[in-house]
Parts: sequence; structure tokens; C-alpha cells
Amino acid sequence: MHGPVSAAWLLVALCAATGAYCLLRMRSAVEEQRRAAGGEALMGFGMAVMAVPAAVFTPPQWAWPVYAAVFGAAALRALWAARVTPNHLHHLVGTSAMVYMAVAMAATPPGAHHEHGGAGLPLLTGALLLYFAGYVLRAGARLLPAAVAASGAGAGAGAGVAAGSVRWGDRPELARACRLSMGIGMLAMLLTM
Repeated sequence: MHGPVSAAWLLVALCAATGAYCLLRMRSAVEEQRRAAGGEALMGFGMAVMAVPAAVFTPPQWAWPVYAAVFGAAALRALWAARVTPNHLHHLVGTSAMVYMAVAMAATPPGAHHEHGGAGLPLLTGALLLYFAGYVLRAGARLLPAAVAASGAGAGAGAGVAAGSVRWGDRPELARACRLSMGIGMLAMLLTM
């Protein structure tokens, strides 16, 4: 991806940390939680690798088709899972966006930068930007009620005990924050295309 080096390293750190947390979430006792966390870990680490500044490491041209194939397989898995659980539709969009970016990087000659000149913003990039901007706003808004409830506003002593008994890897607000981080990362990556 092209963009300022310091922003790229921040994106690498955000995505790698999110991927690492998702790996920890895979230890959950809830099977659906483990499956979702596995896909999110793949996305986090894949985004971290893709965001490494080109000045530091430029993958060989053969890496992009491999990248597209890995995320294409993840997209097919998300499509299959979406027939049962609609929550996987977001995973489908995310993995498809990763395939799109890998194909765009494969089509770019080594050392060249994307130039959108008079053609403007490609339609698919614009649609993905709109989707992820909406997703980030929605995911951020979903975290607000959890933060208010956790602060103790209107909650009794029993609510704190119930929240404390949940393992930190199974906490829904942490999973939402993880998804929000990846949405922000995806938005940043799409902006650099």
C-alpha cells in the first residue's frame, strides 16, 4: 500500500495487535466465537503484512496472486458460513476487499504508484470505502452503550459481578472493538489505493 511511512507502521501495529487478540479469542469455549475469531485473525495479520511500507519490504510479484488465492478461499468460506449466520456477510465483504486489493497490487508494475488521474476513484474502491465508513460508524456507535453500562451508570452491584465472571477473551465489547479496529484499518488501506 502507498502512503506515509509513519501511518503505515501505525496501521501495521494496529492490525497485528488485532490479529494477535483474535488468536487469543480462538481459545473461547463458544464454537461460533472461535470460528469468527479465526477469520478475524487471518484478516488482521493479512492486513498487517499488506500495510508494511514498500520502502521497507516489497513483496515479489508472485506473492500477490497467492495473497488473492488465500483470501479468495476465506471469502468462499465466509460465503458458505453466511448461509447459516448472516454475521458472516461482513467477513465476506472484508475478505473480498482483500482479494480486490491484492489483485490491484498484482496489476501494478513493481515500483509504480497508483495514479487515478482523470479516471477518478474506481467504482469498486468507492463502494468499499462507503461500506467500511458506514461499518466503522455503526461499530463505534455499538460500543458506546457498552461503555456507559460498564462505567456503572444505572448498574447495580450484581451487574459488575456478572461482567467480571466472563473471560476477557469472550467479552463481546472487546470483540466489537477488534472488529472496529479492523474496519478502521481497512478504511485506511482503501484510502491509499
